[in-house]
Order: sequence, then structure tokens, then C-alpha cells
Amino acid sequence: MMKWLVVLSALVALSECLHKIPLIKGKTARESLKEKGIWEKFRKEHPYNPMVKFDQTGSEPMTNDADLSYYGVISIGTPPQSFSVIFDTGSSNLWVPSVYCSSAACQNHEKFNPQQSSTFKWGNQPLSIQYGTGSMTGYLASDTVEVGGISVANQVFGLSQTEAAFMASMEADGILGLAFQSIASDNVVPVFDNMISQGLVSQPIFSVYLSSDSAQGSEVVFGGADPSHYTGQITWIPLSSATYWQIQMDSVTINGQTVACSGGCQAIIDTGTSLIVGPNSDINNINAWVGASTDQYGDAIVNCQNIQSMPDVTFSLGGNSFTVPASAYVAQNNGDCSTGFGQGGSSQLWILGDVFIREYYAVFDANAQQIGLANSA
Repeated sequence: MMKWLVVLSALVALSECLHKIPLIKGKTARESLKEKGIWEKFRKEHPYNPMVKFDQTGSEPMTNDADLSYYGVISIGTPPQSFSVIFDTGSSNLWVPSVYCSSAACQNHEKFNPQQSSTFKWGNQPLSIQYGTGSMTGYLASDTVEVGGISVANQVFGLSQTEAAFMASMEADGILGLAFQSIASDNVVPVFDNMISQGLVSQPIFSVYLSSDSAQGSEVVFGGADPSHYTGQITWIPLSSATYWQIQMDSVTINGQTVACSGGCQAIIDTGTSLIVGPNSDINNINAWVGASTDQYGDAIVNCQNIQSMPDVTFSLGGNSFTVPASAYVAQNNGDCSTGFGQGGSSQLWILGDVFIREYYAVFDANAQQIGLANSA
């Protein structure tokens, strides 16, 4: 009897260890701007510049990613005030709009009211976050932040006072950064670091599942990996830099031919970027190989009829092959089809964003400084 109790309590403990936050796949900024008929105008004024986010200038950058669509709900304060946020492994700060914000983007989003929280404390520093198309400015403060049933005490976060125009077209209210403290604006301790130091997670691991089909099923899991979301083994790849979740990429191949990242390059696994982004010349080469032509906005257009016959693209990471088929890298939007390979300018850094993560369940191990990838279930 005693033996069974021990086994049973171990199983209960295991299931209690995973804290799951469902992610909603909402409408993207691109979709809502297209519906309003102002996408072309917006695109001319705000060219897609995904690398702005990774420009290390001390302020915390974040790009105008028009295709981001996965949001989860957290709450801040006592009693809790709820916000939808992008769980972003490519940045490190948490911020939400505040009642002190007058920008258009704050008018159609939830706003935090410090006067309604008994656990709120103002910080003593301003915060500035640089975007691809303007910036978010505000103030630092601290309060209790609740994420997936985990209450993090004294979490420092940003309250926006002004926000870039494109934020008005985003469904999420704010951003929750999951990268390392070394790139946090004002050296703020990130939410996940506090979860670890406050003993709130059983393992210093979180993982991300992005469901490919519907609005349902995607989630972030804190405290481990959820075996129901992947098949086969997890392949572990050591980080080459604990700033972003950055790893070594050996090559990108199509039909056995190296088409990009010849001789190796650096790649970031980033839930806060929707596409797979690389240097212009490499991306142009991949798009040419798969039969795409680039339009005036930098979108790589393909004939929707051709998806079945387009080749797989294989990313070699840590000596292992991760293949992304055309069904995963082509997006259909209002009858138009485009590839998920985006130009990152002259930067040699690659971003493996949502297009890649939908194919491969991603496990982020902060202590061992490694990323695990497995086939999404």
C-alpha cells in the first residue's frame, strides 16, 4: 500500500509541476489593416525591419511584426487586472499599457491602473523601448504578476506612457519577454528568472507549443515540457550566447544543396517574430529556390496551386536536421500565398520565428543554457 502511495504522489507531483497558459491565435495587424484597406499605405510608411529588435543599443527593442498572432492572458496587481501579452523569447522586459498613456494604441487596449492595486510600488526609472516604427516610453514599477497560476512577487515591469502607432493594430496589450537579463532594458530581472529564484517552478524550463491549424491548442508551459505536444525525442542544442536564445546553425539546404548560411551562422529561436528571417541575399536565394517572386513590400509571393510541388527547406542545428515543408512555410492570406522567409537586411543573424516553432516544439532550459527541439504533435 505504501509503495503505491509513493508512486501515486510522484505522478500527482509531476502533473502539478506544469503551469500551462493557453495562447489565443488572434487576428494579426496585417489582417486588420488589410480589412480597413490601409495595409499598402502602412507598409510604405513602416517597412518590415525585424532586425531592429536585435540592435543592441541598451534600450529594449521590439519590431513592428505585422503577423504576430499568439497571445496569452496574465494578470498584474491585487486584485488582479488582466492583460493579453505576447510571450516573446526574443526580448526580456514585461510591459503593459497604463491609464497614463494617451497614445491611440492605448485607447483600444486594456490599461493598468496603479491606484487599484494594493501591492503596487512605483520604481525610480523611466523605460524606453525602441520599435521598428517608433518607440514605447513609460515608467518602471513593481507588483505581483500572475502567469498560469504562478504568482510572482515584486516583479518589475513597464507601464507605457506613449506607444508606437502600429501597436493600435495589434491584438495583444503588451509584451512578456522571456530572454535573458543581460539584454533587459534597465537590467530588470525577467519574469522567468524571478519564477526560478522564488522557487515557483519545479524545473528552470519553459516550453512553447504553437498549433498550426486552428485558433486552439497553442500554449506556453512553465516548469517543464508537455509530452502530449511532441513526438519522438527532444534534441538538445547548447546556446552559443545566453542573451537571446541563440544557437549555432550549420547550414540551410534544399534538395541536399546548401542555399543559405554557408559555413555556419547564428540563429535565435524567437516566439516574438512570425517569420523565418535571415540576411537578404540568403533569403532571396531560398525564395528563388522555392519559386517565389518578391513584391514591392518585400513579401515573397507564390502561386497557391504550387504548394504541393514546392521543396522542403532543411535547417541544420547542432548537427541535426530540422525540415520545414512548404505546407508549413507558405501562408495563405485572403487568397494570396506568400512564403514565411523574410528579409533581415545586412545582419548575419537568423531568426527562427513562429513558422519554425509550429513545426518544432521548443523547450527553453535556462540553467543548462540549451534549447530542446522535438517534432510538434
